[in-house]
Amino acid sequence: MQYSFASRAQALLSSPLRSIRELAKRDSFISLAEELPAEELFPLPSLAEAASSVLNADRRSLQYGEAEGYGPLREWLSRDWSRRKKLNMSPEQILLTTGTQQALDLLIRGYVDPGDSVLVENPTSPGLLQVLRLQGAHIIPVAGDCNGILPDSLEALIEVNHPKLLLAAPNFTNPTGVLWSLERRKEVLRLCEAHDVLIVEDDSVGDLYFPQGGISPPQLPSLISLEEKQGDHVLYVGSFSKTVAPALRTGWAVGNRQIIEMMTAVKQMADWQSSLLNQRLLHHLLDSKHFNYDEHILMLNREYGTRLKLMVELLKRNAWKDAAYEVPSGGMFLWVTLPAGLNGDALLRGSLLKGVGFLPGSMCSPGDEANESIRLNFTHPGRDELLLGMNLISEAVMEFTARS
Repeated sequence: MQYSFASRAQALLSSPLRSIRELAKRDSFISLAEELPAEELFPLPSLAEAASSVLNADRRSLQYGEAEGYGPLREWLSRDWSRRKKLNMSPEQILLTTGTQQALDLLIRGYVDPGDSVLVENPTSPGLLQVLRLQGAHIIPVAGDCNGILPDSLEALIEVNHPKLLLAAPNFTNPTGVLWSLERRKEVLRLCEAHDVLIVEDDSVGDLYFPQGGISPPQLPSLISLEEKQGDHVLYVGSFSKTVAPALRTGWAVGNRQIIEMMTAVKQMADWQSSLLNQRLLHHLLDSKHFNYDEHILMLNREYGTRLKLMVELLKRNAWKDAAYEVPSGGMFLWVTLPAGLNGDALLRGSLLKGVGFLPGSMCSPGDEANESIRLNFTHPGRDELLLGMNLISEAVMEFTARS
């Protein structure tokens, strides 16, 4: 049969990330491309105890549940955010989703019509761009600097395009790792409130702050916590994928009750509910006396901070002498601008032949603005694997620069 796919689906099928993921299944392949945490840091004993306890306690863990998600887990999130983030949202304002990606998908499907203008950081998450393109949104990139989105550029684009949404990740933007300053957060929030633009705040890696001199830096307030009426102009999304385990597929969206109700209705159409078993298992883990979530986050941050330092040291080698980068204070990625004349897509092709992959910048921008950059993940590969992978990419860089 000759299949005729929707034109917007073709970009998904031809994505370079699909090829990298296929290659990553090989034992000898090293991937610095994906948004993955380290398997060896998963809390396996605690998860095993939680799974056994939940399954032995109640067969209803295997039944259908509420579309909004497991009530006790939503209550735990509400208390935890109040304690750690000065975010005061009731459980009724929380929707549990199958990861952050589904939260974004549900919101965009129910809020954005084809042709609607949507503002994104530039560069931004490739997964977000895929969701917006599949919906047929008019994607408008907003310029930024080391402190976040530039307010003057944002205001000009709002006045011309009248966008429905601004999608942003103030805590360690994917892919650049930028941490917005407090002043920039307040100014962006003020502009969006004044022009009635809904902000979608992705805080998927916001807890991954790396200690400096053995001390974790103070966390900056989220945009939603800065609102006078929290949740009025900001939808806050994130997940446990980067801090506990991706396979639990448990994320959230929290905000105005009207938006949460709309997203819940879309979710009922999509998959009715996310896994009740996973949510009950996660709640048991988080509420257990045998597992301390805060200490687990500190352990992750110490190890990921060490891996980032190793990657930065490797970038000091001769192959990268003309490259540019800013060392992030958290997150999962290092964003590198390549030496002049070196294209990220071309370098990827050469690196794949050596058995290593990364994300080319072309996948992180609505246009062609980021072709000279690459995104490197430092959280998933172990230290030895990271060293080998960076050495292989360095070889590819040297080969290209030698030819030029």
